[in-house]
Amino acid sequence: MDIERRNNVTVTGNPQGPTVVLAHGFGCDQNMWRLTVPALVEDYRVVLFDYVGSGRSDLSAFSESRYASLDGYAQDVVEVCDALDLRDAVFVGHSVSAMIGVLAAGMAPERIGALVMVAPSPRYIDDGGYRGGFSAQDIDELLASLESNYLGWSAAMAPVIMANAERPELGEELTNSFCATDPAMARVFARTTFLSDSRGELKNVGVPTLVLECTQDAIAPREVGAFVHQAIPGSTLITLEATGHCPHLSAPEATNEALTGFLAGLR
Repeated sequence: MDIERRNNVTVTGNPQGPTVVLAHGFGCDQNMWRLTVPALVEDYRVVLFDYVGSGRSDLSAFSESRYASLDGYAQDVVEVCDALDLRDAVFVGHSVSAMIGVLAAGMAPERIGALVMVAPSPRYIDDGGYRGGFSAQDIDELLASLESNYLGWSAAMAPVIMANAERPELGEELTNSFCATDPAMARVFARTTFLSDSRGELKNVGVPTLVLECTQDAIAPREVGAFVHQAIPGSTLITLEATGHCPHLSAPEATNEALTGFLAGLR
């Protein structure tokens, strides 16, 4: 199988520089990083891709059984890294991709040498003293709504996820991205995402890690950022002056400054 075609892999930037892999979240594609790429291309080799079922990936490669767990998406990441023969790449994952990156780093430690987690959440459902931001009923209702009317759910949820109501074009962009995703494949990715629990994996992270959270985020509240930071030994937590769940779109300058500062410290 042609992995690069399957995942619509794009490689840009400085071929002599360290490699940075940018991984999108649920309902998105690699275009969501377009405001980040210009901050990296001079000094870094930048790899972008689409998960199977998203963007311009090969939809014929989709397998519900494979992508019913985050391990299937992490295997995609490892296979992309293998196809490009990446070594010690910095994996930048947005939202659910942050945890996919943790899993991929565990599967192929020689491929991933550092992690940047943008608005991560290892579990979305509250659990005892752990606050994920949603009750089990919330998630059940969210998934039922998504499965019964995906386009309607997208139009209602995307502006909530993006926030920044004074900039409606951002919510519209996310709505359009959600709506461009195949509904049947989106249902699988949504269920895999919102029912996942990767908290136990965090203690196994042994690479330099940056956790980026936003001051207000309806999907990953600040308690989650604090939890991830505390659970990953030696990690760095930065709270961005940003609202919503997609700071690389709503606050690209602050996001890029935090990211490039972290990358410079690795060199």
